[in-house]
Amino acid sequence: MIQMYHVHMSYGPGSPALVDITLRVEKAEFVFVTGPSGAGKTSLLRLIFMAERCESGQILLFGQNVARLKEKEIPFIRRRIGVVFQDFKLLASRTVKENIGLVFEVLGKPRREIARKTNEVLRLVGLEHKANSYPLKLSGGEQQRVAIARAIVSDPQILLADEPTGNLDPELSREIYKLLNEINARGVTVVVATHDIGWVGRTQKRVIQLQHSRVVTGGLKAK
Repeated sequence: MIQMYHVHMSYGPGSPALVDITLRVEKAEFVFVTGPSGAGKTSLLRLIFMAERCESGQILLFGQNVARLKEKEIPFIRRRIGVVFQDFKLLASRTVKENIGLVFEVLGKPRREIARKTNEVLRLVGLEHKANSYPLKLSGGEQQRVAIARAIVSDPQILLADEPTGNLDPELSREIYKLLNEINARGVTVVVATHDIGWVGRTQKRVIQLQHSRVVTGGLKAK
């Protein structure tokens, strides 16, 4: 599903973000990416989402080498990937329902389809009763659930989450990880970048550890 071979990326001369990255994430797998601040976790997710380009190496998504894609081809692949940003990126002037349905509005989908899919993911994340609320009226945990709902409303095959519990207390973090597990159980490949080693250690998921912009453990699944 996700494959990288000897990938290098930098933000300028002398500023390597990722160095010689080789890894593989299987279809429907749940993987954590860990490492200290500045290790390259967010940069790795940005490469997968094609928000950044690598300088060398190969990146295969769905069997296609996206490092060679033309700019106009990227949106078609990106539609198969959902992203949960660290700062939620919800629109304060739109309701929960409108934030989630925005993806379909941009694609010009019929209102009936937008309503159906929006209601479906609201049920999944347990926020049907907040459909007409505005983001600033929600708790941090509720805002994160809206962000997750927006990321999965278009039925992506890959879900990327950047520090999804970074600003949440342990109880809310547990709820968010339970939700991510439920999404993974539906066949979605889930990749979570986090510095929460304590939580990761309590799971049985594979961990890809980054240090100094390099993969140090877990890049390839043990046989």
